[in-house]
Amino acid sequence: MSHTILVTGATGTVGSELVLALANRGVTVRAGVHSIIKGDRFSHITSGVQLVEMDFHKPETLHVALTGVERVFMITPFTDDQVAISKQFIDIARQTGVRQLVRLSAAGAEAEPGIQLGRWHRDIEKHLEQSGLAYSILRPSSFMQNFVEQYSESIRHESKFYLPLGEAKVAYIDVRDIAAVAATILTADINQYNGQAYTLTGPAALSGQEVAQAIGQARGQAVGYVDVPEVAARQAMAQLPAWMTDALLELHAISKAGYAADTTPTVQELTGHAPHTIEQFAHDYQRHFQPAS
Repeated sequence: MSHTILVTGATGTVGSELVLALANRGVTVRAGVHSIIKGDRFSHITSGVQLVEMDFHKPETLHVALTGVERVFMITPFTDDQVAISKQFIDIARQTGVRQLVRLSAAGAEAEPGIQLGRWHRDIEKHLEQSGLAYSILRPSSFMQNFVEQYSESIRHESKFYLPLGEAKVAYIDVRDIAAVAATILTADINQYNGQAYTLTGPAALSGQEVAQAIGQARGQAVGYVDVPEVAARQAMAQLPAWMTDALLELHAISKAGYAADTTPTVQELTGHAPHTIEQFAHDYQRHFQPAS
C-alpha cells in the first residue's frame, strides 16, 4: 500500500486548500476532481499531485480513485442523496484497502434532533464509525470564504451583503485552518487521532456588522450588512431546489437563534497556530471585494 492520500472535492473551497497544504508537506496527493480540466488550478505544483476523475454517482470511478491509497479526506457533494452516496463511498474505501478516512462534516452534527443537514451528516458519521476504518471527523463552523463564494458580487456592486441572521453572531472559520487541521491528522500516525470528532471554529463569534467592518477596512471602502427576513431570503433562493432552500434557511435559522456562536480552541491545539481572524481573512482576500469598476 502506498502512502498516497486521496482528497475528494479537490477543487472545492476546502479541498483545494488541503491539496496545497499536503503538497507543501511533501505528501503524494491524489486529487479527486469531477473534471480533469478543473484540476488545472494545481498546475503550478511541480510534483506530488495526481489528478483522478471521480463521480460519487459512478461507483466505478470511486474504485479507481480509491485503489492504491492509504488515507482519504472525504468531502461529499451537497446533494439530496448525499447520505446514500457517502455510505457507498465509505464501503468502497474499505473494500479497496483504505486504512484511514477523515470526513468533513459540520458543526452541530451531533445535536439531537438537530436540523436536516445535521441529521444527514450524523447519519454518515455513524456509518463511518461502524466501518472498521480508522477515522476522524471534522465539524467546522460556517466558512469565512462564503463571503467570497456567495456574497462578493453584492459587496463589489452594492457595497453590502444580505443575510437573514439579525444581530446573531457566528464563529466563522477560515478554510485554511480546516485544511491545516486535516493535514495534521492525515500526516500523523494513523492511530493518533482515531475515533475523534473535532468541532472547529474561528477565534471569535462575529455579527454581520463586524464582518462588514472588517471587509470594509480591508478594501478601503465601507461595506454594509443588511438583515433580511426569511421570506426575502427564500425568494432570493428561488432558483435552487426546494430541499436545498429549506436546508439552508434552517441553517440560517439556528445561527440566528445563537447556536453558531460557540468557539473552540481546537485549531490551536491540533496545529500549534491560532486560527485566522476575520481581519486576516479580509486582508488576504481583499481583491475579491474591491468595488466593481
